[in-house]
Amino acid sequence: RKLAESAPVPVSVDTSKPEVIEAAIAAGASMVNDVRALRADGALQAAAAAAVPVCLMHMQGEPGTMQTSPTYRNVVEDVFAFLAERMEACLAAGIGEERIVLDPGFGFGKTLRHNLLLLNNLHRLTEFGLPVLVGISRKSMIGAILDRAVDQRLYGSLAAATISLMKGASIIRTHDVAPTVDALRVVTALGAVRK
Repeated sequence: RKLAESAPVPVSVDTSKPEVIEAAIAAGASMVNDVRALRADGALQAAAAAAVPVCLMHMQGEPGTMQTSPTYRNVVEDVFAFLAERMEACLAAGIGEERIVLDPGFGFGKTLRHNLLLLNNLHRLTEFGLPVLVGISRKSMIGAILDRAVDQRLYGSLAAATISLMKGASIIRTHDVAPTVDALRVVTALGAVRK
């Protein structure tokens, strides 16, 4: 409540629990970010009643076990199909398209190869015509590529954020706001010149 009252930006709550969705919205949160894409009992109804934007994230498995041998037929198409199904569930529950954001869930039940395939094909998710959110900052995939500790992944995270924007992401979740904004302003300037 104090953060929502004082922050000059919207406050998002990360939760899968309907009771937390309700309490957080009542306390001033203005977005729900759910790693389970509103699949928990009652979460879809709570989010619909809250009348705020929702971020639907793909995750294979559960947080405690999701990195134990994740497998896909085709990670890009499987994530696309999952998000399509969750989007339809939201629409059926009364959550309009203008309130839906999609997140492919980098690092959530995915190997390094899966993550790289998703990043390279991120534009596929833009086919929904909805904002795509990427949370890739400092993640283990960056560490695996660079062999760097969490606090040494800035440059890799900037590269991933830049690629994400160029592949169609609308929202970048980052730990290092100022450097990321600088990198993305360069990408945005390039896009403006091409038009």
